[in-house]
Amino acid sequence: MTIMRIALVTTMLYFQVVILAATVMLVYYCEFTDTFSPAQQGFICRDPTLSKPDPGPEQDSRVQPVILYSVVGGLPVVLISGVELVIFLLHNSNNLYDQEKVVVMGDCCYVNPMVRRTFRFLGVYVFGLFTTDIFVNTGQLVTGCLAPHFLSVCQPNYTALGCLDTPHFISQSEACSGDPDDVMRARKTFPSKEAALSLYTAVYLAMYVMSCIGSRGGRLTGPLLSLSLVSLALLTGINRVAEYRNHWSDVIAGQSIGGATAVFLVVFVVQYFKKRPGVSQSPSDAGTADTDEPQTNHVMENSDKYIVTQNPGSCTEVT
Repeated sequence: MTIMRIALVTTMLYFQVVILAATVMLVYYCEFTDTFSPAQQGFICRDPTLSKPDPGPEQDSRVQPVILYSVVGGLPVVLISGVELVIFLLHNSNNLYDQEKVVVMGDCCYVNPMVRRTFRFLGVYVFGLFTTDIFVNTGQLVTGCLAPHFLSVCQPNYTALGCLDTPHFISQSEACSGDPDDVMRARKTFPSKEAALSLYTAVYLAMYVMSCIGSRGGRLTGPLLSLSLVSLALLTGINRVAEYRNHWSDVIAGQSIGGATAVFLVVFVVQYFKKRPGVSQSPSDAGTADTDEPQTNHVMENSDKYIVTQNPGSCTEVT
């Protein structure tokens, strides 16, 4: 039975790696190739909602892409790793850890509880980040909604299109005479990617802070940090509208996707960063759980990790 359980753990681990790899590949094809093209939406001549001035390349934005993606990629690693390290050290100093080791595969690979929790939370975050990016790219490709500055980069010939006297709807894909790359980017605005990724990161980290720190670091520390993250994400979306790079509807849709993805993962996947109900509590999860459940030596089905305690004969299974 033990060999079968170890084989099941190994299979599930490989399966999760395959899912994450497939997600990364899909993001690559959406972001860095022209495999998928956005829908060709028409426009009305001199439409005031599409005639805003060209804000220039993304590098000229107040929230530059290098800053946004550095924060989205680096802040969770620093914050989650730091908090987990502090929790681990404080628990060790209070003798709350019993030096449990987690068997990953077979009898050879053991992982410290702090490392296990850190990689689990960061792995779920990365998966959600790529999933949010896929949702946003899919929406942009399917809708092909036009940016507020679309006509400024499209530069249509109104004389040739017959729009001198009476504005009418233009549906020709070759109506634009501007730079093709700028026109292509102006056709991919709904939902806003920057708004989605920034709010996803903010909500995920805010819920992590409130679940793992809460009032332990002071009654206002957790709420202050959480509200600061969410506020910065909301300001990122407002900045997109202020610079005429997105419509309000683009930003609201993007923030809804990012926020909903983060809440779903925290509630149903990592379950508020606590141990799963019905499973014996591991030392690394003790700092984030408020319930005191006794440890048992039973084995549960459908798990992907095993904890071997100091007693060589006892084996407890967690997810």
